Amino acid sequence: MYVRDSGLLHSLLGLAGLRELQSHPKLGASWEGFIVEQVASMARLHDIYFWATHGGTEVDLLIMRGGQRMGIEAKYTDAPKMTRSIRIAIGDLELDRVFIIYPGPKSFPLEDKVQALSVLDIGRIFEELKQNGHLERGKRGR
Repeated sequence: MYVRDSGLLHSLLGLAGLRELQSHPKLGASWEGFIVEQVASMARLHDIYFWATHGGTEVDLLIMRGGQRMGIEAKYTDAPKMTRSIRIAIGDLELDRVFIIYPGPKSFPLEDKVQALSVLDIGRIFEELKQNGHLERGKRGR
């Protein structure tokens, strides 16, 4: 079962606060759910997907809009990095861009198509879609 509402997940897990969450084995799942919910609600996009292979390669969110393919990974880490999974996804899905969203304070490039994106800069995803003409002016979504 996948719970997009991180507050509900924390309640179901019986977590009373941040300290308990930070030592809980579901911390990564909570972060992923939070990021998925933020991107889905901010973008108001209907064409977002989760992608995975039987071999374990996955992309948390795949956005396909106006011919552009963007992958989004949520990683609760201090130092996001390229992974074998991201490399495979770029090739298999022909991704134009990948954002690894993490809780750190700074965004920075990791490779040509891959950007570590601070959660503070999450709006950058939508700016890029808008710049490429894939979001209507003044609206997010269809």
